[in-house]
Amino acid sequence: MSLGKYMQPLRIGINSQDERRKIENIRQLPIKILQIGAGNFLRGFFDWMIYESITQGKYHGSIALTPPTPNGAVKLQQLAEQDGLYTLITRGVQHGEVTEHRSIIPVFKTFIDPYTEWEQFLQLAELESLDIIISNTTEAGLTYEPIDYIAGEPLRNYPARLTVFLYRRFQHFAGDSSHGLLILPCELIENNGDVLKQYVLRYADDFGFGVDFVQWIEQSQRFLNNLVDRIVPGLPPEEEYARLVEQYGYEDSFINTAEPYHLWAIQGEPELDKRLPLAQIGLNVHWVKDLQPFQERKVRILNGAHTLMTPVGLLYGKTTVRDVMDDPHLSQWMISTITEEVIPSLTLDEKELQSYATETFERFRNPYLEHRLQDIALNSLSKFKTRILPTLKAYTEKYNQLPAEIVYSLAALIVLYRLQPAEEGQPHQAQTLSGATLTIKDNREYIQRLAEHWQQPQLSDIVTSILSDQQIWEEDLTQIQGLEAAIVSNIHILEEQRQ
Repeated sequence: MSLGKYMQPLRIGINSQDERRKIENIRQLPIKILQIGAGNFLRGFFDWMIYESITQGKYHGSIALTPPTPNGAVKLQQLAEQDGLYTLITRGVQHGEVTEHRSIIPVFKTFIDPYTEWEQFLQLAELESLDIIISNTTEAGLTYEPIDYIAGEPLRNYPARLTVFLYRRFQHFAGDSSHGLLILPCELIENNGDVLKQYVLRYADDFGFGVDFVQWIEQSQRFLNNLVDRIVPGLPPEEEYARLVEQYGYEDSFINTAEPYHLWAIQGEPELDKRLPLAQIGLNVHWVKDLQPFQERKVRILNGAHTLMTPVGLLYGKTTVRDVMDDPHLSQWMISTITEEVIPSLTLDEKELQSYATETFERFRNPYLEHRLQDIALNSLSKFKTRILPTLKAYTEKYNQLPAEIVYSLAALIVLYRLQPAEEGQPHQAQTLSGATLTIKDNREYIQRLAEHWQQPQLSDIVTSILSDQQIWEEDLTQIQGLEAAIVSNIHILEEQRQ
C-alpha cells in the first residue's frame, strides 16, 4: 500500500560514506511511531531521543510524520524537500562549562497530510509495526467539541481524528488486544493522557463505534500521563543563522536549537522502557507511578522562579532571564528566595530539590537562550496565583511567618501593574523604576480592576482592595496575617527607588 511521500535520498551536511550509510540504514527501519506535529519542541526533544536510542542500537524503528493542522502540511513539504533531515544544535551550560554539539537527525521515513490524504493516513493504523503515537498539538489542540463525523472525510480535531484512526486499527486487527499502542500526548496540561483518553471515549460514543471498540480502548491502549521539560528555542536569529551556515557549509531552514537539560517523566511501569528504550541509554527519562513530585518541583521551582523574578527584573530594567542572573544583587536574591523560601515550603526530598534548583539556575545562565521577561510576564496574575501563592501560604503555615522575599516579589507585581485605564483595544502601559514604558499583557478584566484599585488615594486602601479582590485571586488574601502591612512596606521601598 502507498504510505505518503517517502523522503528522498539525503544530501545536506553529509560528508562521509559511513555517515550516509548509517542514515540510509535508519530509513530502512519499519515505521513504529506516528508523530503528530513537527514543531521545534518534538524535533528537539522526542525525535532527538529516538535518534540517540537508534544510534546506540536499542531502538529499531522510524517515524511517520503528520501535521496537527492543515497549515502544517506546507512545513512538512519543505522538510521533505531537504530529505527529511534537520540539524539540531544542543548548546548551553553543563556542570559550569559551555558546551555545543551538532547532530543531523534522520528519523523520519514518511510524511502524510491527513487533510488531503485521509485514506493514506488511516492506512498507517493497519501497520503491524506501529507501536507509539506521540503528539504536541499545543493545549488548544487537546480539546473536545461536538462533531458530525462523515466517513471518508478528514477531521481537524486531534482527539476526534485519533478516535477514527484507532477504530481503523480495531477493525483491521479484529479487536486483537496485542495491537494496542502507547499513546503519549506531550501537551502541557495536567493528566494529559487521561484527558486525551476521555475525549477519545466521548468521540467513540458520539460516532457510534460500539461497545466492543470502547472495551478495546480501555483494555488495550495505553494513554500515558507525562511531563516534558526542555527549552527548545528553534531557529537561531538571522545573524546567528548566517554564522552557522558558514561554519557548517550548508543551508538548513529547519535548524533547531535546544539546551542540554532535558527531563521526561512518564506515568507507567519501568518495563515500558523495553518498548521505548530511553532511560536505559542514559537519558533523563523516568517511568514513575506518580507524576505529582515532578510536576510540583517544576511548577514551584522552575516556573516559580520565572514568575518571581519577572516583576522585579522588569521594574529594574532587565530584559531577559539571563540579565537577571548576570546582575549580582538580583541573582543572589533569586537564588536565596528559591533555596530559603520555596524549597523549605515543599514536602519533597530536600536534597533532590536543591539539586534541581542548581540545575535550574545553570539553565537560566545559558548564554545561548534569550528568554524575554516580557514574554514570561504574559498573564502574570494567573501565574502568580497558581505558581507562587501555594508556596507563600505553605511557608507561612509551616514557619508562622511570611516569606519576606516572596512578599517582595508580590509587591513588585502590584507596583508593575500600577496602570492607567486604557481605551478599548489599546494596550495598558506600565513604568519601570527608571521611567521606561512597558506594555502589560494580561486578562483584560484583571487589568481593568487593578487600574480601578490604583485610583484610590491611600496606598493602604489600594493594597487592601487589590489583595481582597476574589475575582483575581479566587480568595481574600487579606486573611493572611500581616500580608497587607508587608506589601505596603515593600511598595514604599520600591517607590523610593524611582528616578
